[in-house]
Amino acid sequence: MLLRTTALALAALPGAALAATIELGPRPYYLIDRMEDGALKDKLMACTDMDMQASPFSIGHRGAPLMFPEHTVESNRAAARMGAGILECDVTFTADKELVCRHAQNDLHTTTDILASDLASKCSTPFTGALGDTPASVECRTSDITLAEFQTLTGKMDAGNDQGETVEAYMDATAGWRTDLYSAMGGTLMTHAESIALFDELGADFTPELKSPSVEMPFDGFSQADYAQKMIDEYKDAGIAPNRVWPQSFNLEDVLYWVENEPEFGAQAVFLVEWSDGFDEQNAETWNEDFAALVEQGVNYLAPSINMLVTVKDGAVAASDYAKAAKDAGLNLITWTLERSGPLTTGGGWYYQSVADVVDNDADYFTVLDVLAQDVGVEGVFSDWPATVTYYANCMAQGM
Repeated sequence: MLLRTTALALAALPGAALAATIELGPRPYYLIDRMEDGALKDKLMACTDMDMQASPFSIGHRGAPLMFPEHTVESNRAAARMGAGILECDVTFTADKELVCRHAQNDLHTTTDILASDLASKCSTPFTGALGDTPASVECRTSDITLAEFQTLTGKMDAGNDQGETVEAYMDATAGWRTDLYSAMGGTLMTHAESIALFDELGADFTPELKSPSVEMPFDGFSQADYAQKMIDEYKDAGIAPNRVWPQSFNLEDVLYWVENEPEFGAQAVFLVEWSDGFDEQNAETWNEDFAALVEQGVNYLAPSINMLVTVKDGAVAASDYAKAAKDAGLNLITWTLERSGPLTTGGGWYYQSVADVVDNDADYFTVLDVLAQDVGVEGVFSDWPATVTYYANCMAQGM
């Protein structure tokens, strides 16, 4: 435990100085160089010599996991260096009901080295290698282990090869458009409380997401309400002002719990929604009923996935009717996640399915971002590489 505490301290101490000096690196400029000629490219090109500042419009999605292991100290330090004014800890809990940062309660087998450790035997579904047409199977939950055991793990790039016949083959699965360059030494995992201290040290604000449990609730007497309350209590214990926190959940009941029981935090509670097979972009009557109900219940922030907010009109990326209806209802919009699901040269994956016919160049990240900012009117954009959003926010005075 002493070694872990020392590692976290060494990682966090330089935080404030790092956050004060924004270093975007070459990627935003690389993307701008490859944009089609036009007014947007001209505007972005005119900002190449700007001194960049951190912006709340730029939100680090699990840190900067395009290249760093997600939800680690290193990933979030990188995001802060790139000007992310808000950082995210996805919150789940351990066997002893302590809060930690993981994207899901059951992702330890893809995001950490647990399978290569002595803790592998504690996984809900121990590893079985692929055999013939049968894929590998494994599931390791934070609730399988204690906080002390969690703190012995290190983070890796989120990936698992379901055709792997061995643990080594299963773990060696990072996508070709990502990298293992910054994970070779392992990433430093964090408790939720440690993330609060780190983000505050880095000068960033907070957007924790209460993740849906993989275990049946209540868990050993720990109810969903206890879980939602404990997350907020850790901000109160750390003396963090409620206006610096945007708590998130896909579970509307969590959001309404905060609105009712922690109204100062609930005022900025974010209801997350995502594209589903039943999503109908034209069902405006249903949207308006849903949006009106949310506003009536005190929900002020809605966070749809990018594919819900943009569509194709007249052969170009445009704001969707869904996005316009949400804004007309008085909801503040946040969206996720830029630079997440693969290169736009090959369609961009799930996040860009609504505009896949008109995006074919990674420079189109800026095209989509411009529509989200100017036509949709989002308050902030999650990104796996915050430098791109930070550049745009500074150039366009977005959220500054």
